[in-house]
Amino acid sequence: MIFRRNFLSILFITCFAVIGWLNFIPAADALGSKLPAINQPAPEFTLPTNTGDGKISLTDLQGKWVVLYFYPKDFTSGCTIEARRFQQDLPKYIEKNAQIIGVSADDIDSHAEFCDSEGLKFPLLADTNGAVSKAYGSWIGYVSMRHSFIIDPKGILREAFVKVNPSVHSTEVLAQLEKLQSSNF
Repeated sequence: MIFRRNFLSILFITCFAVIGWLNFIPAADALGSKLPAINQPAPEFTLPTNTGDGKISLTDLQGKWVVLYFYPKDFTSGCTIEARRFQQDLPKYIEKNAQIIGVSADDIDSHAEFCDSEGLKFPLLADTNGAVSKAYGSWIGYVSMRHSFIIDPKGILREAFVKVNPSVHSTEVLAQLEKLQSSNF
């Protein structure tokens, strides 16, 4: 009886170990990589967009504050709420010389439909292969995680938000942007 119980325990543990090993993805790979360092140059990017010249690069935005927000998917409830809040606060961001940029793995056609349906007046970038999301530590499997970053006018990363509540996130970002703009670097 004791032998059988030990054997079943060992079998049970071995099965879970094998299952865990087969499904194991190291945390850094699951997220693309570590978050970029604060007070260091932000990772450069160039991605297609549904607005303007069809592409946006971080270097195109030199001289402006950038709110770069990553989100999982167009037309989902949390992502729609977050986008609506950024749109609602867009005049405040413009007043602060800040450009809002949304990034997800959706293609530019999806972004165009999402902007049209929600009345979004800021660009959404198509990171279809996740390369930029990975550079910002915001990639999980096949979608971007809900992370945001504030980049100063010189291209230096000044703030990262990783625990994002879509309903209040824009307000939090605005408050932090105000603090950063009033501090001396």
